[in-house]
Amino acid sequence: MPMLLDSYDKENFFDEMFDEEAAVRPHYRKVLERMQRLDAGDYHRRQTAVDLAFMRGGVTFTVYNDNQGTERIFPFDLMPRVIPAAEWERVEKGLIQRIQALNMFLHDIYHEQKILRDRVIPPHYILGAKHFRREFMNCNVAKDIYVHICGTDLIRGRDGEYLVLEDNLRCPSGASYMLENRAALKRAFPNLFQSAGVRGVDNYAADLRKVLNYVTPDNIGSDKPNVVLLTPGVYNSAYFEHAFLARQMGIPIVEGRDLLVRDLKVYMRTTAGLMPVDVIYRRIDDDFLDPSVFRPDSLLGVPGLVNAYRAGNVSLANSIGTGIADDKVIYYFVPRIIKYYLGEDPILPNVDTYLASEPQDRKYILENLEKLVVKSANEAGGYGMLMGPWATQEEIEDFRKNIIANPRNFIGQPPISLSRHPTWVGDDFEGRHVDLRPYILFGEKIKVTPGGLTRVALRKGSLVVNSSQGGGSKDTWVLHDNE
Repeated sequence: MPMLLDSYDKENFFDEMFDEEAAVRPHYRKVLERMQRLDAGDYHRRQTAVDLAFMRGGVTFTVYNDNQGTERIFPFDLMPRVIPAAEWERVEKGLIQRIQALNMFLHDIYHEQKILRDRVIPPHYILGAKHFRREFMNCNVAKDIYVHICGTDLIRGRDGEYLVLEDNLRCPSGASYMLENRAALKRAFPNLFQSAGVRGVDNYAADLRKVLNYVTPDNIGSDKPNVVLLTPGVYNSAYFEHAFLARQMGIPIVEGRDLLVRDLKVYMRTTAGLMPVDVIYRRIDDDFLDPSVFRPDSLLGVPGLVNAYRAGNVSLANSIGTGIADDKVIYYFVPRIIKYYLGEDPILPNVDTYLASEPQDRKYILENLEKLVVKSANEAGGYGMLMGPWATQEEIEDFRKNIIANPRNFIGQPPISLSRHPTWVGDDFEGRHVDLRPYILFGEKIKVTPGGLTRVALRKGSLVVNSSQGGGSKDTWVLHDNE
Protein backbone atom coordinates (compact mmCIF):
# COMPACT_ATOMS: atom_id res chain seq x y z
CA MET A 1 0.00 0.00 0.00
CA PRO A 2 1.46 3.42 -0.92
CA MET A 3 2.13 5.65 2.08
CA LEU A 4 0.92 9.19 2.42
CA LEU A 5 3.30 11.72 0.87
CA ASP A 6 5.06 9.05 -1.25
CA SER A 7 3.98 10.85 -4.40
CA TYR A 8 4.35 14.37 -3.03
CA ASP A 9 6.19 16.69 -5.42
CA LYS A 10 7.80 19.80 -3.89
CA GLU A 11 8.54 21.14 -7.38
CA ASN A 12 10.87 24.12 -7.64
CA PHE A 13 9.82 25.86 -4.42
CA PHE A 14 11.14 26.20 -0.90
CA ASP A 15 9.18 23.52 0.91
CA GLU A 16 8.71 23.73 4.67
CA MET A 17 8.73 19.94 5.14
CA PHE A 18 11.22 18.67 2.54
CA ASP A 19 14.68 19.96 1.63
CA GLU A 20 16.25 20.47 -1.80
CA GLU A 21 16.96 16.74 -2.10
CA ALA A 22 13.34 15.92 -1.21
CA ALA A 23 14.48 14.49 2.17
CA VAL A 24 12.30 15.28 5.17
CA ARG A 25 13.69 18.10 7.32
CA PRO A 26 14.77 16.88 10.82
CA HIS A 27 12.06 18.84 12.69
CA TYR A 28 9.35 17.15 10.59
CA ARG A 29 10.48 13.54 11.11
CA LYS A 30 7.98 12.69 13.84
CA VAL A 31 5.13 14.21 11.88
CA LEU A 32 6.07 12.28 8.75
CA GLU A 33 6.45 8.99 10.67
CA ARG A 34 2.98 9.45 12.16
CA MET A 35 1.35 10.40 8.87
CA GLN A 36 2.87 7.43 7.11
CA ARG A 37 1.13 5.08 9.51
CA LEU A 38 -2.18 6.34 8.09
CA ASP A 39 -3.76 5.59 4.78
CA ALA A 40 -5.75 8.11 2.78
CA GLY A 41 -9.03 6.89 4.28
CA ASP A 42 -7.79 7.31 7.87
CA TYR A 43 -6.51 10.80 7.16
CA HIS A 44 -9.70 11.80 5.37
CA ARG A 45 -11.86 10.63 8.31
CA ARG A 46 -9.81 12.70 10.78
CA GLN A 47 -10.01 15.74 8.51
CA THR A 48 -13.78 15.29 8.18
CA ALA A 49 -14.18 14.97 11.95
CA VAL A 50 -12.32 18.26 12.48
CA ASP A 51 -14.36 20.01 9.77
CA LEU A 52 -17.57 18.88 11.49
CA ALA A 53 -16.29 20.05 14.87
CA PHE A 54 -15.53 23.48 13.38
CA MET A 55 -19.02 23.61 11.91
CA ARG A 56 -20.70 22.63 15.20
CA GLY A 57 -18.49 25.05 17.12
CA GLY A 58 -19.30 27.92 14.77
CA VAL A 59 -15.65 28.54 13.87
CA THR A 60 -16.55 30.88 11.05
CA PHE A 61 -15.61 34.04 9.23
CA THR A 62 -17.70 36.38 7.11
CA VAL A 63 -17.06 37.33 3.49
CA TYR A 64 -18.39 40.68 2.37
CA ASN A 65 -19.84 41.15 -1.13
CA ASP A 66 -20.09 37.43 -1.70
CA ASN A 67 -23.04 35.84 -3.47
CA GLN A 68 -22.49 32.35 -2.05
CA GLY A 69 -23.56 33.21 1.49
CA THR A 70 -21.55 35.47 3.74
CA GLU A 71 -20.71 33.24 6.73
CA ARG A 72 -18.36 30.30 6.15
CA ILE A 73 -16.53 27.66 8.13
CA PHE A 74 -12.86 28.61 8.37
CA PRO A 75 -10.98 26.00 6.26
CA PHE A 76 -8.40 24.11 8.29
CA ASP A 77 -5.74 21.67 7.08
CA LEU A 78 -4.69 18.97 9.54
CA MET A 79 -1.03 18.73 8.51
CA PRO A 80 0.80 21.06 10.95
CA ARG A 81 3.55 23.48 10.07
CA VAL A 82 6.60 22.82 12.28
CA ILE A 83 9.29 25.36 13.27
CA PRO A 84 12.45 24.26 15.11
CA ALA A 85 13.62 26.11 18.24
CA ALA A 86 16.65 27.83 16.72
CA GLU A 87 14.66 29.13 13.78
CA TRP A 88 11.93 30.46 16.08
CA GLU A 89 14.45 32.17 18.33
CA ARG A 90 15.54 34.43 15.49
CA VAL A 91 11.94 35.13 14.45
CA GLU A 92 11.05 36.03 18.02
CA LYS A 93 13.99 38.43 18.39
CA GLY A 94 13.12 40.08 15.11
CA LEU A 95 9.48 40.58 16.08
CA ILE A 96 10.38 42.04 19.47
CA GLN A 97 12.85 44.40 17.84
CA ARG A 98 10.21 45.51 15.36
CA ILE A 99 7.42 46.21 17.85
CA GLN A 100 9.80 48.10 20.16
CA ALA A 101 10.87 50.38 17.32
CA LEU A 102 7.33 50.90 16.02
CA ASN A 103 6.07 51.78 19.48
CA MET A 104 8.88 54.35 19.89
CA PHE A 105 8.02 55.68 16.45
CA LEU A 106 4.37 56.18 17.41
CA HIS A 107 5.25 58.00 20.61
CA ASP A 108 7.62 60.26 18.71
CA ILE A 109 5.16 60.95 15.87
CA TYR A 110 2.48 62.03 18.34
CA HIS A 111 4.88 64.14 20.42
CA GLU A 112 8.24 65.64 19.38
CA GLN A 113 8.39 64.27 15.79
CA LYS A 114 12.18 64.08 15.97
CA ILE A 115 12.30 61.48 13.20
CA LEU A 116 10.68 64.01 10.86
CA ARG A 117 12.92 66.87 11.91
CA ASP A 118 15.94 64.64 11.31
CA ARG A 119 14.57 63.88 7.83
CA VAL A 120 14.72 60.12 8.35
CA ILE A 121 11.19 60.07 6.94
CA PRO A 122 10.02 62.92 4.69
CA PRO A 123 7.29 64.69 6.74
CA HIS A 124 4.70 64.67 3.96
CA TYR A 125 4.47 60.87 4.20
CA ILE A 126 3.26 61.20 7.79
CA LEU A 127 1.33 64.45 7.75
CA GLY A 128 -0.61 63.43 4.63
CA ALA A 129 -1.32 59.87 5.73
CA LYS A 130 -4.89 58.67 6.01
CA HIS A 131 -4.38 57.22 9.50
CA PHE A 132 -2.30 59.98 11.06
CA ARG A 133 -4.52 61.41 13.83
CA ARG A 134 -3.72 65.06 14.40
CA GLU A 135 -6.31 65.03 17.17
CA PHE A 136 -3.87 62.99 19.26
CA MET A 137 -0.82 65.19 19.11
CA ASN A 138 0.69 65.39 22.62
CA CYS A 139 -1.87 62.94 23.99
CA ASN A 140 -0.26 60.53 26.46
CA VAL A 141 -1.30 56.89 26.61
CA ALA A 142 -1.07 54.50 29.56
CA LYS A 143 2.46 53.20 30.13
CA ASP A 144 3.47 54.82 26.80
CA ILE A 145 2.32 51.68 24.99
CA TYR A 146 0.53 52.24 21.68
CA VAL A 147 0.62 48.76 20.15
CA HIS A 148 -0.63 46.21 22.65
CA ILE A 149 -1.51 43.51 20.11
CA CYS A 150 0.37 43.07 16.85
CA GLY A 151 0.06 40.47 14.11
CA THR A 152 3.06 40.63 11.77
CA ASP A 153 2.83 38.74 8.49
CA LEU A 154 5.97 36.77 7.62
CA ILE A 155 6.78 34.93 4.41
CA ARG A 156 9.70 32.87 3.13
CA GLY A 157 10.99 33.09 -0.41
CA ARG A 158 12.86 30.52 -2.51
CA ASP A 159 15.94 30.75 -0.28
CA GLY A 160 13.92 30.11 2.90
CA GLU A 161 14.78 33.45 4.50
CA TYR A 162 12.00 35.00 6.59
CA LEU A 163 10.79 38.38 5.31
CA VAL A 164 8.27 40.77 6.84
CA LEU A 165 5.38 41.30 4.44
CA GLU A 166 3.36 43.71 6.57
CA ASP A 167 2.63 44.84 10.11
CA ASN A 168 -0.94 44.76 11.43
CA LEU A 169 -1.09 47.29 14.23
CA ARG A 170 -4.73 48.35 14.34
CA CYS A 171 -7.05 45.39 15.06
CA PRO A 172 -5.13 42.28 13.96
CA SER A 173 -7.37 39.23 13.76
CA GLY A 174 -6.82 35.48 13.64
CA ALA A 175 -5.67 34.63 17.18
CA SER A 176 -8.88 32.72 17.87
CA TYR A 177 -8.24 30.47 14.87
CA MET A 178 -4.73 29.82 16.18
CA LEU A 179 -6.29 28.54 19.42
CA GLU A 180 -9.04 26.54 17.72
CA ASN A 181 -6.52 24.97 15.33
CA ARG A 182 -4.40 23.82 18.23
CA ALA A 183 -7.39 22.27 20.00
CA ALA A 184 -8.36 20.46 16.78
CA LEU A 185 -4.85 19.05 16.29
CA LYS A 186 -4.72 17.78 19.86
CA ARG A 187 -7.98 15.92 19.29
CA ALA A 188 -6.93 14.49 15.94
CA PHE A 189 -3.36 13.42 16.87
CA PRO A 190 -3.09 13.37 20.69
CA ASN A 191 -0.12 11.00 20.85
CA LEU A 192 1.84 12.80 18.15
CA PHE A 193 1.30 16.11 19.87
CA GLN A 194 2.56 14.72 23.19
CA SER A 195 5.70 13.18 21.71
CA ALA A 196 6.71 16.01 19.36
CA GLY A 197 7.69 18.50 22.09
CA VAL A 198 5.45 21.36 20.97
CA ARG A 199 5.35 24.67 22.85
CA GLY A 200 1.91 25.74 24.02
CA VAL A 201 -0.24 28.60 22.78
CA ASP A 202 -3.08 28.05 25.23
CA ASN A 203 -2.08 30.98 27.46
CA TYR A 204 -2.75 33.54 24.75
CA ALA A 205 -6.08 34.75 26.18
CA ALA A 206 -4.68 34.92 29.72
CA ASP A 207 -1.64 36.84 28.46
CA LEU A 208 -3.89 39.23 26.55
CA ARG A 209 -5.95 39.84 29.67
CA LYS A 210 -2.75 40.64 31.61
CA VAL A 211 -1.80 43.19 28.96
CA LEU A 212 -5.22 44.84 29.20
CA ASN A 213 -5.01 44.93 33.00
CA TYR A 214 -1.50 46.39 32.83
CA VAL A 215 -2.57 49.41 30.79
CA THR A 216 -5.29 50.44 33.24
CA PRO A 217 -5.20 54.26 33.59
CA ASP A 218 -3.08 55.35 36.55
CA ASN A 219 -5.92 57.35 38.12
CA ILE A 220 -8.25 54.34 38.42
CA GLY A 221 -6.67 53.24 41.68
CA SER A 222 -7.80 49.63 41.42
CA ASP A 223 -5.95 46.43 40.61
CA LYS A 224 -9.17 44.91 39.27
CA PRO A 225 -10.09 47.06 36.27
CA ASN A 226 -13.33 46.61 34.39
CA VAL A 227 -12.34 45.48 30.90
CA VAL A 228 -14.69 45.05 27.92
CA LEU A 229 -14.32 44.00 24.29
CA LEU A 230 -15.97 46.47 21.90
CA THR A 231 -17.23 44.85 18.69
CA PRO A 232 -18.96 46.34 15.64
CA GLY A 233 -21.55 43.57 16.03
CA VAL A 234 -22.61 40.20 14.69
CA TYR A 235 -22.27 41.20 11.03
CA ASN A 236 -18.57 41.95 11.30
CA SER A 237 -16.29 39.46 9.50
CA ALA A 238 -14.41 38.66 12.72
CA TYR A 239 -17.37 38.47 15.12
CA PHE A 240 -16.62 34.82 15.93
CA GLU A 241 -13.21 35.91 17.14
CA HIS A 242 -14.58 38.80 19.19
CA ALA A 243 -17.01 36.52 21.02
CA PHE A 244 -14.40 33.77 21.44
CA LEU A 245 -11.73 36.02 22.96
CA ALA A 246 -14.19 37.80 25.25
CA ARG A 247 -15.36 34.42 26.53
CA GLN A 248 -11.78 33.18 26.97
CA MET A 249 -10.79 36.28 28.92
CA GLY A 250 -13.98 36.35 30.96
CA ILE A 251 -14.88 39.91 29.98
CA PRO A 252 -18.13 41.35 28.58
CA ILE A 253 -18.49 41.79 24.83
CA VAL A 254 -20.27 45.05 24.07
CA GLU A 255 -21.41 47.15 21.13
CA GLY A 256 -21.26 50.93 21.02
CA ARG A 257 -24.88 51.24 22.13
CA ASP A 258 -24.00 49.39 25.36
CA LEU A 259 -21.60 52.15 26.42
CA LEU A 260 -22.05 55.82 27.27
CA VAL A 261 -19.82 58.64 28.42
CA ARG A 262 -20.70 60.83 31.37
CA ASP A 263 -18.38 63.47 32.88
CA LEU A 264 -15.48 62.19 30.73
CA LYS A 265 -15.87 58.65 32.08
CA VAL A 266 -17.08 55.56 30.25
CA TYR A 267 -19.88 53.37 31.60
CA MET A 268 -21.52 50.14 30.50
CA ARG A 269 -25.27 49.78 30.72
CA THR A 270 -26.19 46.73 32.79
CA THR A 271 -29.39 45.46 34.38
CA ALA A 272 -27.93 46.56 37.73
CA GLY A 273 -27.23 50.10 36.51
CA LEU A 274 -24.18 51.81 35.05
CA MET A 275 -20.83 50.06 35.54
CA PRO A 276 -17.55 52.00 35.06
CA VAL A 277 -15.32 50.81 32.22
CA ASP A 278 -11.55 51.20 32.61
CA VAL A 279 -10.05 49.41 29.60
CA ILE A 280 -11.56 48.73 26.18
CA TYR A 281 -10.17 46.07 23.84
CA ARG A 282 -11.65 47.66 20.79
CA ARG A 283 -12.14 45.79 17.53
CA ILE A 284 -13.42 48.87 15.74
CA ASP A 285 -11.27 51.06 13.50
CA ASP A 286 -10.51 54.61 14.57
CA ASP A 287 -12.88 56.05 11.97
CA PHE A 288 -15.93 54.49 13.63
CA LEU A 289 -14.90 54.81 17.28
CA ASP A 290 -16.46 58.15 18.19
CA PRO A 291 -18.90 59.93 15.84
CA SER A 292 -18.32 63.25 17.61
CA VAL A 293 -14.64 63.23 16.55
CA PHE A 294 -14.26 60.94 13.54
CA ARG A 295 -16.98 59.83 11.12
CA PRO A 296 -20.21 61.52 12.19
CA ASP A 297 -22.30 58.83 10.46
CA SER A 298 -20.84 56.02 12.58
CA LEU A 299 -23.47 54.05 14.48
CA LEU A 300 -20.86 51.66 15.88
CA GLY A 301 -18.94 53.93 18.21
CA VAL A 302 -19.48 55.80 21.45
CA PRO A 303 -20.01 59.59 21.44
CA GLY A 304 -17.56 61.22 23.83
CA LEU A 305 -15.20 58.24 24.03
CA VAL A 306 -12.25 60.15 22.61
CA ASN A 307 -12.58 62.91 25.22
CA ALA A 308 -12.68 60.29 27.99
CA TYR A 309 -9.58 58.71 26.45
CA ARG A 310 -7.76 62.03 26.21
CA ALA A 311 -8.65 62.74 29.83
CA GLY A 312 -6.93 59.53 30.84
CA ASN A 313 -10.06 57.93 32.26
CA VAL A 314 -10.09 54.93 29.96
CA SER A 315 -7.46 52.96 28.01
CA LEU A 316 -7.88 51.61 24.51
CA ALA A 317 -6.06 48.64 23.02
CA ASN A 318 -4.67 49.28 20.53
CA SER A 319 -4.31 53.02 20.98
CA ILE A 320 -5.87 55.48 18.57
CA GLY A 321 -3.54 56.46 15.74
CA THR A 322 -1.54 53.24 15.36
CA GLY A 323 -2.74 52.94 11.76
CA ILE A 324 -0.03 55.36 10.66
CA ALA A 325 2.56 52.67 11.46
CA ASP A 326 0.94 49.94 9.38
CA ASP A 327 0.37 52.16 6.37
CA LYS A 328 2.08 50.18 3.59
CA VAL A 329 4.04 53.27 2.57
CA ILE A 330 5.43 53.65 6.09
CA TYR A 331 6.35 49.93 5.95
CA TYR A 332 9.04 50.99 3.47
CA PHE A 333 10.66 53.09 6.21
CA VAL A 334 10.57 50.50 9.02
CA PRO A 335 14.23 49.44 8.57
CA ARG A 336 15.18 53.12 8.97
CA ILE A 337 12.85 53.39 11.98
CA ILE A 338 14.59 50.44 13.67
CA LYS A 339 18.00 51.94 12.96
CA TYR A 340 16.96 55.41 14.16
CA TYR A 341 15.45 54.40 17.51
CA LEU A 342 17.42 51.26 18.38
CA GLY A 343 20.68 51.73 16.47
CA GLU A 344 20.33 48.21 15.10
CA ASP A 345 19.92 46.61 11.71
CA PRO A 346 16.61 44.79 11.22
CA ILE A 347 16.78 41.13 12.20
CA LEU A 348 13.87 40.37 9.87
CA PRO A 349 14.20 42.22 6.55
CA ASN A 350 11.42 43.79 4.50
CA VAL A 351 10.42 42.76 1.00
CA ASP A 352 11.98 45.14 -1.57
CA THR A 353 9.47 47.96 -2.01
CA TYR A 354 8.99 50.83 -4.48
CA LEU A 355 7.05 53.97 -3.57
CA ALA A 356 4.80 55.27 -6.33
CA SER A 357 5.08 58.79 -4.91
CA GLU A 358 8.82 58.87 -5.67
CA PRO A 359 9.32 59.82 -9.36
CA GLN A 360 11.95 57.19 -10.17
CA ASP A 361 10.08 54.45 -8.35
CA ARG A 362 6.78 55.47 -9.97
CA LYS A 363 8.37 55.30 -13.42
CA TYR A 364 9.66 51.81 -12.65
CA ILE A 365 6.28 50.66 -11.29
CA LEU A 366 4.33 51.99 -14.28
CA GLU A 367 6.77 50.38 -16.72
CA ASN A 368 6.62 47.00 -14.93
CA LEU A 369 3.04 46.65 -13.75
CA GLU A 370 2.74 43.23 -15.34
CA LYS A 371 5.73 42.00 -13.28
CA LEU A 372 4.94 43.51 -9.87
CA VAL A 373 2.53 43.19 -6.98
CA VAL A 374 0.96 46.60 -6.41
CA LYS A 375 -0.79 47.34 -3.12
CA SER A 376 -2.97 50.16 -1.85
CA ALA A 377 -1.46 51.80 1.21
CA ASN A 378 -4.35 51.22 3.59
CA GLU A 379 -6.25 48.18 2.34
CA ALA A 380 -6.17 44.77 4.02
CA GLY A 381 -7.52 41.27 3.59
CA GLY A 382 -6.08 40.88 0.08
CA TYR A 383 -8.22 43.73 -1.27
CA GLY A 384 -6.88 46.71 -3.25
CA MET A 385 -4.06 44.64 -4.69
CA LEU A 386 -2.83 43.96 -8.22
CA MET A 387 -1.00 40.68 -8.82
CA GLY A 388 0.67 41.83 -12.03
CA PRO A 389 1.82 38.48 -13.50
CA TRP A 390 -1.69 37.02 -13.15
CA ALA A 391 -3.75 40.16 -13.84
CA THR A 392 -5.78 40.91 -16.95
CA GLN A 393 -4.79 43.85 -19.15
CA GLU A 394 -7.93 45.65 -18.02
CA GLU A 395 -6.96 45.29 -14.35
CA ILE A 396 -3.44 46.54 -15.09
CA GLU A 397 -4.74 49.62 -16.89
CA ASP A 398 -7.17 50.38 -14.06
CA PHE A 399 -4.30 50.32 -11.57
CA ARG A 400 -2.16 52.45 -13.88
CA LYS A 401 -4.84 55.17 -13.85
CA ASN A 402 -5.22 54.96 -10.08
CA ILE A 403 -1.47 55.17 -9.46
CA ILE A 404 -1.12 58.24 -11.68
CA ALA A 405 -4.10 59.90 -9.99
CA ASN A 406 -2.96 59.20 -6.41
CA PRO A 407 0.64 57.94 -6.24
CA ARG A 408 0.84 58.34 -2.43
CA ASN A 409 -1.62 55.50 -2.12
CA PHE A 410 0.44 52.78 -3.81
CA ILE A 411 3.56 50.69 -3.42
CA GLY A 412 5.07 48.09 -5.73
CA GLN A 413 6.89 44.89 -4.78
CA PRO A 414 8.38 42.01 -6.73
CA PRO A 415 6.20 38.90 -6.35
CA ILE A 416 7.72 36.54 -3.80
CA SER A 417 7.29 32.87 -4.51
CA LEU A 418 6.07 31.98 -1.01
CA SER A 419 7.26 28.79 0.58
CA ARG A 420 4.98 25.79 0.21
CA HIS A 421 3.69 23.15 2.56
CA PRO A 422 2.06 19.74 1.99
CA THR A 423 -1.69 20.31 2.20
CA TRP A 424 -4.55 17.84 1.91
CA VAL A 425 -6.37 18.37 -1.39
CA GLY A 426 -9.13 15.95 -2.31
CA ASP A 427 -7.55 12.59 -1.47
CA ASP A 428 -3.81 13.35 -1.47
CA PHE A 429 -1.20 15.94 -0.48
CA GLU A 430 -0.19 18.76 -2.78
CA GLY A 431 2.05 21.78 -2.18
CA ARG A 432 0.31 25.02 -1.29
CA HIS A 433 1.82 28.43 -0.54
CA VAL A 434 1.81 29.60 3.10
CA ASP A 435 2.63 32.60 5.24
CA LEU A 436 2.79 33.02 9.01
CA ARG A 437 1.12 35.54 11.32
CA PRO A 438 2.65 35.39 14.83
CA TYR A 439 0.98 37.41 17.60
CA ILE A 440 2.97 39.79 19.76
CA LEU A 441 1.59 41.15 23.03
CA PHE A 442 3.09 44.31 24.56
CA GLY A 443 2.34 44.88 28.24
CA GLU A 444 4.70 44.82 31.21
CA LYS A 445 6.87 42.65 28.95
CA ILE A 446 6.78 41.85 25.27
CA LYS A 447 5.67 38.29 24.62
CA VAL A 448 5.52 36.49 21.28
CA THR A 449 3.14 33.54 21.35
CA PRO A 450 5.18 30.53 20.14
CA GLY A 451 3.41 29.69 16.91
CA GLY A 452 0.79 31.81 15.28
CA LEU A 453 -1.57 31.38 12.40
CA THR A 454 -0.15 29.70 9.30
CA ARG A 455 -2.38 30.78 6.45
CA VAL A 456 -2.64 28.64 3.31
CA ALA A 457 -3.53 29.64 -0.23
CA LEU A 458 -5.80 26.67 -0.95
CA ARG A 459 -6.19 27.38 -4.65
CA LYS A 460 -3.41 25.75 -6.67
CA GLY A 461 -0.74 28.28 -7.64
CA SER A 462 -2.37 31.12 -5.69
CA LEU A 463 -0.21 33.38 -3.53
CA VAL A 464 -3.19 34.99 -1.76
CA VAL A 465 -3.62 33.39 1.66
CA ASN A 466 -6.41 35.61 3.04
CA SER A 467 -9.51 33.73 4.16
CA SER A 468 -11.68 36.26 2.30
CA GLN A 469 -9.85 35.26 -0.90
CA GLY A 470 -10.04 31.49 -0.61
CA GLY A 471 -7.38 30.86 2.02
CA GLY A 472 -7.35 28.43 4.92
CA SER A 473 -5.07 27.77 7.87
CA LYS A 474 -2.84 25.27 9.67
CA ASP A 475 -1.72 24.78 13.22
CA THR A 476 1.83 26.05 13.76
CA TRP A 477 4.09 24.00 16.01
CA VAL A 478 7.14 25.62 17.57
CA LEU A 479 9.33 22.91 19.06
CA HIS A 480 11.23 23.02 22.35
CA ASP A 481 14.19 21.57 20.45
CA ASN A 482 15.40 21.53 16.89
CA GLU A 483 13.96 18.17 15.89
